[in-house]
Amino acid sequence: MKTPHIIVFLFMITTFSCCKPNEPEPPDPPAWNATPYELVVPPLFPPMDIPADNPLTVEGIALGRYLFWEKKLSADATQSCGSCHLPEHGFSDPNRFSTGITGEQGNRQSMALVNLGWAYNYFWDGRAPTLEAQVIEPITNPIEMNNTWESALQALRNDPIYPPLFKAAFGTTDITQDRAAKAMASFLRTMISANSKFDQERAGTYTFTPLEETGFNLFLTEGGINPNTGQPWGGADCFHCHGPAGMQMGDYLMHNNGLDTHFSADPGLAAVTGNPLDSGRFKTPSLRNIELTAPYMHDGRFQTLSEVIAHYNTGGQISTTIDPFMEASGGGLFLDELDELALIAFLKTLTDTSYIHNPAFSDPH
Repeated sequence: MKTPHIIVFLFMITTFSCCKPNEPEPPDPPAWNATPYELVVPPLFPPMDIPADNPLTVEGIALGRYLFWEKKLSADATQSCGSCHLPEHGFSDPNRFSTGITGEQGNRQSMALVNLGWAYNYFWDGRAPTLEAQVIEPITNPIEMNNTWESALQALRNDPIYPPLFKAAFGTTDITQDRAAKAMASFLRTMISANSKFDQERAGTYTFTPLEETGFNLFLTEGGINPNTGQPWGGADCFHCHGPAGMQMGDYLMHNNGLDTHFSADPGLAAVTGNPLDSGRFKTPSLRNIELTAPYMHDGRFQTLSEVIAHYNTGGQISTTIDPFMEASGGGLFLDELDELALIAFLKTLTDTSYIHNPAFSDPH
């Protein structure tokens, strides 16, 4: 049996023999010295699920904000992520389809950015499982920023602003796709909207007007025909997919909401899964700031909230994959003009002007 002195001696030999005297030190571990960001979860919101390998830090969020507004990420340095997600429009695009740097348009409306830290199934077809995966795609999309990641990263390396920002966020000046994606995802997670009249009403600091209250009741009430009585339920039937539980005003699941009977133009989730039963299914967005984010639906076909309500009031287009909640209201919702006015009045209580004017989300360049 070895004596304690021999054990210590062998340990010292093993420890010091692994490092040569002039060998450079390894790079600093990522984010060890970064400042933890104290996320404030709004009242009635659930906790936010933060990835263990991408904790929120003050420096990482600051870097992500710069990258979100960085036009050098596009091939010709003319467009940033913020170019198609404008604050005054609820961080969405007022155009039906956004135009990329080549002049080509997409075939889907740019989704509004709000409370993404509680969402999942990113993009209209749900193909990105995480925010970190979602932010990678627009840079290389040929009808968006039309760049390569290596070219984008080199542009960042050549800009004196970014090496220090990456050093502060990740403990190294090595600029990589993974670190850029983590920083942008962190920034997006801080884009929290929770100061609308609806939030204030839930908190007891605002009282709905009679018209807003009527609209909220319609929002929460079943629509279509009551099978037990044969009479209309009398509601707008919104809550199944846009309920207030968790304060998100959207379930972020994939639904076919009766827009079409055939899906050759855009099969939605089916293009991702290859399953015909997913045809016409698209992600349910949050209704927060819906007043500001026209046009509506995945293809921006509706210009006004009145058009959206009219669509649901008809019961939608029946197809083999239509959502059961839509099918249950087959024949329509039986809403009249006063119901529409009340429903729109309630939807406008979801507008959060402090969110779109928050300087923490503005262009820092």
